[in-house]
Amino acid sequence: MVEGDFDRWTLANMNAALDEVCRKMPRGEEHATRKRIAKQIIKCARSGRTTLDELTAAGQLAASRDPAGFPEQIAHREYQIARSA
Repeated sequence: MVEGDFDRWTLANMNAALDEVCRKMPRGEEHATRKRIAKQIIKCARSGRTTLDELTAAGQLAASRDPAGFPEQIAHREYQIARSA
């Protein structure tokens, strides 16, 4: 359980960071996406970085590593491959 590991301010920042990052993702409402982002936010908080900016940055980094979350990156890559063929 995460709730017992952090104070209420950190939990509030973690929830706000998760919502902010997922709101900007095409599939941010999906459970699997939120879970993947949340894991990185939790990892960040456990390392002692608990400000909203730090937690949001950790979530954004996790999101940027997920090409399925950003279809325009996939489309651009496919275009480049097709163009070079």
